[in-house]
Amino acid sequence: MSTLEQIRKRLIVSCQALPDEPLHDSYIMSKMALAAAQGGASGIRANTVKDIKAIKNEVDLPIIGIIKKDYPGSNVFITPTLSEVDELFQEQVDIIAFDATKQDRPDGKNFLEFFTEVREKYPHQLFMADVSTLEEGIAAEKAGVDIVAPTLTGYTPYSEGTIPLNLLEQLVKHVSIPVIAEGNFDTPEKVKQALHLGAHAVVVGSAITRPQLITKKFNEAIKQEVIK
Repeated sequence: MSTLEQIRKRLIVSCQALPDEPLHDSYIMSKMALAAAQGGASGIRANTVKDIKAIKNEVDLPIIGIIKKDYPGSNVFITPTLSEVDELFQEQVDIIAFDATKQDRPDGKNFLEFFTEVREKYPHQLFMADVSTLEEGIAAEKAGVDIVAPTLTGYTPYSEGTIPLNLLEQLVKHVSIPVIAEGNFDTPEKVKQALHLGAHAVVVGSAITRPQLITKKFNEAIKQEVIK
């Protein structure tokens, strides 16, 4: 069964913790992935080769791999250069995801220049484009990516205020490649709606794997009740 078929109409759980977060540890992320698998997840999205290696030791599920790296002078930080793609390919992740917005990359290349080089080097790898607008999704498909996702909706200056579910609906209507719902699909209701709209699969992250944010939601609800 192909990777895309394995995750079709399934839940993918994003297991990530950045250096400034309490759960930032490859061992913890591997156990988070195991817990997700036991809960029924059919795929994992993970950041850094170190975390991916640890996760592979715990679960046998398709992995969407990324490397978040900040470069001076660029807002692109999800797998921003060929160097990060090389690392993920060597680790043999099932799908490599990257920022596919129109923002300039750290090396000064635009997305099309970047991906043309990537696809030429890795013609058989599955690639997923994280976009923030319909225009970017259409451009990514034309460039030759295999999957598109509204992951960066609201995270680029020109997409502020855009609702991920609305962009998902537009992408499904205007591209022919699989569209994976990602980006604040943080309730079961939104997940079901995404699938109803035609999403190939749904990625859920913080709502499952970032307890500090989950706790904050409950705490805010209590504060509002106390104020009444």
